[in-house]
Amino acid sequence: MKYTLLAGRILFSLIFLLSSFGHFSEPSIGYAASKGVPMASFLVPLSGIIELIGALSIILGYKAKYGAWLIILFLLPVTVMLHNFWTISDPMAQQMDMAAFMKNISMIGGALIIVHFGSGPLSLGNRNSSRASV
Repeated sequence: MKYTLLAGRILFSLIFLLSSFGHFSEPSIGYAASKGVPMASFLVPLSGIIELIGALSIILGYKAKYGAWLIILFLLPVTVMLHNFWTISDPMAQQMDMAAFMKNISMIGGALIIVHFGSGPLSLGNRNSSRASV
């Protein structure tokens, strides 16, 4: 079972790890600015850093609960500001944004589970406790 939890942490965090690098590109910053994100040239790269640190923390299992809070800190404003499907009049675009909104809501739920249970046995955070018991 310990490998299942490790695989879950990696699979959950992979999307954040891979997408974090895009937050430093002009197209991402421009898109966020077009959606009304204030100070997008500062906040979008900052969100990429928050996303990257949170993902690495969860994958490695080092301070994973804090990493999960960083993912939540990233997801909450992104979900509300960039996937505000209720403001879109085109039905197809509204459905696409609603799907992205719900995906983010489910990822917030996954992060909350990590906040509660932590990273599990195969993690850097549990290295010291396993040594102490040997």
